[in-house]
Amino acid sequence: MRNRNKINQLGRTTSHRNALMMNLANALITHKRISTTLAKAKALRGYVEPLITKSKSDTTHSRRLVFSQLQSKEAVTELFREVAPKVAERPGGYTRIIKTGFRSGDSAEMCLIELVDFNEIYTTDSKSAAKKTRRSRRGTGTGASAEKAETKSAPKAEAAPVVAEAEEVTEVEVTELEETKAEEAKAPETDAKSESEEKKEGDK
Repeated sequence: MRNRNKINQLGRTTSHRNALMMNLANALITHKRISTTLAKAKALRGYVEPLITKSKSDTTHSRRLVFSQLQSKEAVTELFREVAPKVAERPGGYTRIIKTGFRSGDSAEMCLIELVDFNEIYTTDSKSAAKKTRRSRRGTGTGASAEKAETKSAPKAEAAPVVAEAEEVTEVEVTELEETKAEEAKAPETDAKSESEEKKEGDK
């Protein structure tokens, strides 16, 4: 009887179960995500996470301990080169189990087990959700905000001479209009003088 025995034998002998866990761990380290039954995934989690913890210290001793469990040079190399640097700051909990329903043949509960730090959906969302400061809106900062401020101020500097030229043109036009008005005002006075002189000559 298996009273108070927390190890799930999965209906296999000890040697068969060890071989199963070794193969599942190699597949998980190589592919970063595998699909299996929920019972196997829970057993695999307790098997592979101590190996990932050992891979954080890259020593000959830890490599030999991990190789004794995996029996695969490729998996050990992948674990120490690719997986260990990404999980260096994580204090455990390297895997995630996602239930996917039931298998059609025997209604076994299926799931996905994956390495947490290699899920691109969650990692990209967390990076893109960084807080944005309001310093860039003021235009007084460095980098992109300073470039934006320069591009905004440049057209104003170019537009200033155009405005000055327009003002000069308007002043010239105003002076010309004043001169024409003065000439028109003088013309009726000369006409009135000539008419009065003609009347005086007629009277004489």
